[in-house]
Amino acid sequence: MPTKMPPSTYTNPILNEDFPDPTIIRAADGYYYAYGTQTKWRKQLIINIQVARSHNLIDWELLGDALPQKPTWADTTQKLWAPHVSEHDGLYYLYFSALPNGATKEDLCLAVAVAEAPAGPFVDIGQPLLCGKSFINIDPMSFDDPATGKRLLYWGSGFGPIKVRELAPDRVSFAPQSIAIDLIQPVPDAAPTNYQRLVEGAWVILRDGWYYLFYSGNNCCGPDAHYGVLVARSRSATGPFETLPQATGNPNSMLLEGNEYWHAPGHNCVVTDAAGQDWLAYHAIDPHQPTFDAIDAEQGYSRRIMLLDRLEYQDGWPRLVSGGTPSHQAQPAPITE
Repeated sequence: MPTKMPPSTYTNPILNEDFPDPTIIRAADGYYYAYGTQTKWRKQLIINIQVARSHNLIDWELLGDALPQKPTWADTTQKLWAPHVSEHDGLYYLYFSALPNGATKEDLCLAVAVAEAPAGPFVDIGQPLLCGKSFINIDPMSFDDPATGKRLLYWGSGFGPIKVRELAPDRVSFAPQSIAIDLIQPVPDAAPTNYQRLVEGAWVILRDGWYYLFYSGNNCCGPDAHYGVLVARSRSATGPFETLPQATGNPNSMLLEGNEYWHAPGHNCVVTDAAGQDWLAYHAIDPHQPTFDAIDAEQGYSRRIMLLDRLEYQDGWPRLVSGGTPSHQAQPAPITE
């Protein structure tokens, strides 16, 4: 039976379903797996943590719910956000945020679940990793620092800073005596062009001696969505980080912002293809179909679908080949074989 050739080109979106805050990994079985924030499928079924898979980063198969059983401490609420999955020694660790039972406000917690397969089922460890006021404790991303061997967790929003803290060897708790380090501060400027009023969605990679911290800002959702991707860099995984706006002296220096075809792009991950090329996967709103039958009004009713664009590096900084906005025409596809 002939082998199906991978596509030579693709056109955004790569997944035309509500799939917010995407994380993509390549698992030991050779598939790429994508994970997304809780949503309602086909106007009826609530999926706690979405999971999809692909051979080529372009054609995606929705698999269902990676976390079919909610944590017992958050089983009456509907806020399971921004998953990140990493694989270590045959186990898969799912980091996410959740609203605990009985919370009267959006006092969210960081959480961890573990599975033996990339599609799950993931099982929560039985207690939150960290709780706090408002939605400060969201958008976790784990990263193993090759330079120090430390296991790190980045997170943050709620109009506070993006933080990092060392994880313990078990990866489901923080290292004893470790403390959170503030990395990126929001910029409390009321200007409508300011994407840094709120910062969130951290994603870290190491390339050519630089640690690049990608993050998103301002307002992801709703009719007034104003969202984009920024980047900072450091020689250390724990900072200090210099942001692109600081480096250029331009407070509006962005890696990615919207255009007439795609609104409010952001909350990215970075995945590397078989040729060593880095790709930015992220969600955006299609202005022709901006809403859907969401779980509730607090979800913003914003239909955030998954897009993909290639990164390149120039003068020590990443930039999008598509020119700083999401592509809308056919592009060369990732090389995955």
